[in-house]
Amino acid sequence: MKILVATSEAVPFAKTGGLADVTGALPLVLKEKGHDVRLVLPEYTMTKKWLANNPQFAVKRIDGIDVPIKGISIKCIVQELKYKNITVYLIKNDDYFLRDELYGTRSGDYEDNAERFIFFSRAVLKMLRLKDWSPDVIHLNDWQTSTIPLFLKTVYKDDPFYSSIATILTIHNLGYQGVFNPSELELFSGVDPQEIFTMDRIEFYGKINLLKAGIIYADIVNTVSPTYAQEIQTSECGYGLDGVLKQRSHELYGIINGIDYDVWNPETDKEIPYHYNLDCLENKELNKLNLINYFHLETKKAAAMSLQPLPDEQIPLIGLVGRLAAQKGLDILAEIFESLLSMDIRLILLGSGEEKYHSLLQKIARKYRGKISVNFGYNEELAHRIYASADMFLMPSHYEPCGLGQLISLRYGTVPIIRKTGGLSDTIEEFDPLSGDGNGFTFTEYSGKSLLQAIKRACYIYQHKPDWQRCVVSGMKQDYSWSNSAIEYVKLYRKAVDKVRKFKG
Repeated sequence: MKILVATSEAVPFAKTGGLADVTGALPLVLKEKGHDVRLVLPEYTMTKKWLANNPQFAVKRIDGIDVPIKGISIKCIVQELKYKNITVYLIKNDDYFLRDELYGTRSGDYEDNAERFIFFSRAVLKMLRLKDWSPDVIHLNDWQTSTIPLFLKTVYKDDPFYSSIATILTIHNLGYQGVFNPSELELFSGVDPQEIFTMDRIEFYGKINLLKAGIIYADIVNTVSPTYAQEIQTSECGYGLDGVLKQRSHELYGIINGIDYDVWNPETDKEIPYHYNLDCLENKELNKLNLINYFHLETKKAAAMSLQPLPDEQIPLIGLVGRLAAQKGLDILAEIFESLLSMDIRLILLGSGEEKYHSLLQKIARKYRGKISVNFGYNEELAHRIYASADMFLMPSHYEPCGLGQLISLRYGTVPIIRKTGGLSDTIEEFDPLSGDGNGFTFTEYSGKSLLQAIKRACYIYQHKPDWQRCVVSGMKQDYSWSNSAIEYVKLYRKAVDKVRKFKG
């Protein structure tokens, strides 16, 4: 198949979150499976820095194109490079994209985000004609690319070059929808505002909703786990779009994300001191001791800094890597900090987010010096070391479309402790010491009490090493590589293509 993946970010060119990991990894696997897959994203300041640091990936300017927006034409340049085994297109317009951040600063989103990404979406379609390459399917990602199917089914519906292109939209997080004032309707050059600004199109409580445009106009819609696909059809998790999603329930699918097993591999990971696998798990303990020593966390092995494992070590190390926000469960974790840190555990956190959690964690770190290490920001090396060193990994999310942290932790033999929601529910099963089934510890009620009970269950099993070993091994044996997920996406692509062909008759 000919597949274009359109995204606002992708590893390694630009990243703010998990979307970039997905759109950076999936095209590579699809290419390996024999498809002609290409990637397109804006050229940001972040992208230019990466290109400058990686001159081996030569960029070729294709040409300039005129993009209609606001009733006028604005120029941009299309650039092309080969990255690994795929073709990457960069949409270059410095007025829109040459900025320090992708979507905004800590003080808020960029005011022209609607214009920036409607421009990008229209430029993607113009770029296809410039390259004379008409894909079978365009894989859209989140609100930033959601107007592409709108333009295909309005402006370009009678154009033979575009009329056979199918679209699928992946919703990575329904909480981000691209909602803007109705004055932005002027950005849709060539589209009758009265045609699209209705309740059954892109109108949303008096505003325009770009994600809704994608849900309405894309041929197939999916999200990043089966459970999340069901959850977003409820008023609790639907963020006002549950009714629209229910109407498309027969064409709404859930596919679990994968992770890049070349990047996340304890046997080869360049960021960790000691490599290990199922046959050499003692090296995981050495990583743990190395990290504890680095952060000066107290342990029963304080006198044994030679990092030689001793049989009396029974203190679990719990890790957390992610956004410090209520969505990630920081509010219920905050409820139990005192109780948790009175237990015989050690805790390492890495992340950034809401200011109130930064302040709280600073106070907790001062009070419990030697038991907790708090690290603000994001550090790729430290993230890898935490995954490889911790015994347990916390993900007490209020909601979680898929989650990558639990998949990475399984790969590293670090047992997840999760709340049963979204993709966490689909990938983590409560460990049963009697049967040996399960790969983690779970709770359902969103409360600090339930979270603490799950942590205590994990700590209890941790003291019984044969059972703990079975749980660790069970997780490490599971396959959440992109290969399986890519097969499911190809099935969706074919469904979308078949739908378009049947419609054309």
